[in-house]
This record gives sequence, structure tokens and C-alpha cells, in this order.
Amino acid sequence: MRLTNFCDYSLRVLIFLGLKKTKSSIAEISSAYGISKNHLVKVVHTLSKLGYIHSSQGKGGGITLALKPEDINMGEIIEKIEPDFNLVECFSEARNACCISLACRLKGYFLQANRAFLDSLRKYSLADILKSKERLSPLIIDEKKNQTINMQSP
Repeated sequence: MRLTNFCDYSLRVLIFLGLKKTKSSIAEISSAYGISKNHLVKVVHTLSKLGYIHSSQGKGGGITLALKPEDINMGEIIEKIEPDFNLVECFSEARNACCISLACRLKGYFLQANRAFLDSLRKYSLADILKSKERLSPLIIDEKKNQTINMQSP
């Protein structure tokens, strides 16, 4: 299984906002992670629509978390952000052309693994990720200047 870049960037935006705790901008987040501003505009829009962040434009505008970090559940957000969890062709009724899918047990095993993956992530919140603030923050936020510093994305 592989999460989309969109999901990865969504989680990074939430981490950044959780660390910064003040209004931020797409430009700051883009600079900190080395991610395209165009990608982040879409991410911020989606996170705002889902109610995870507040986003306002103009003078005094910016982006902040809309919820407390402990109220942002990792499993739930990934489930909402990821377009689908169709690990194999037979997961999709519309695209399933596998001739053995009616008798194959593999689909059931994959479904069970998929549930376990999400159940495991549901045990954690953004607050759990932010517990390593001392190690995370210097990588993307210069606390003394309260500015972001550049970090290349993996």
C-alpha cells in the first residue's frame, strides 16, 4: 500500500500548523517542505472543507488549525483524504476483470490488512506526532526568528 502525495502533503500541513501555532501561509509551508505552492493550495482547500484548518485571505489572513491536535485523528483523516483503498483490481466492482475473484480468498486477506492498517492509525492523533516537537520544529521552523527554513522533501 502506498499513500498518495496529496495525503502526505495534507499530513505535513497539519504537522506544520501544529508546530507553529500561529497563522501561517502557503508560501511558508511550501518553503519549509520544498513542496509546490500549487499542490498546497489544493491541500489547504481540502483540509479547510473537511474542517481541519481555518483559512482566510487578505490582510491578517492565514492558515491555522481548526481543531486541537488531540482531536485530529490520523486514521480518520487518511480515510477522508485518500481517494480509495483499492489495493487490488477486485476491490473495485467497476474495474474488476479478475476471473478468479469470486473464489479467491486473497481479497478477504487484503481487506483485513487494510482494516488493521486504518485501525492502527486510529490509535493516534496529531498531538501524538507533535510530542517530538523538539526534534521536528528545528527541521522546519526557526523558533528564534519565528520563520520557516527550507527543508527538502524526501
